[in-house]
Amino acid sequence: QVQLAESGGGLVQAGGSLRLSCAASGRTFSSNAMGWFRQAPGKEREFVATINWSGGSTRYANSVKGRFTISRDNAKNTVYLQMNSLKPEDTAVYYCAAGQRPNAYSDVREYNYWGKGTQVTVSS
Repeated sequence: QVQLAESGGGLVQAGGSLRLSCAASGRTFSSNAMGWFRQAPGKEREFVATINWSGGSTRYANSVKGRFTISRDNAKNTVYLQMNSLKPEDTAVYYCAAGQRPNAYSDVREYNYWGKGTQVTVSS
């Protein structure tokens, strides 16, 4: 059974940092793009960051560019999201997703495996 398990969420003050991890099990995703998405209450799920199969190409939402960094360790079947300079508007449930193809895309339809999410709350 394929599972993606996020961890590392929590409560942090504005300006602080968190590092999210997503560990995959049940199959390897070393040939697939991986992504992070988030969903705030009353809003649609939105793209945050994506990384291609090798880690050589990344893409970010404009709202997080320069503050968040996505990375991956294929040997550990794990993807990370380092979040710095957090803002209250970053508050959301963050989801990890595995893409259907090697290249990184921001479209949610490109992802067919999803974790259950981890809550990130940024206080002002």
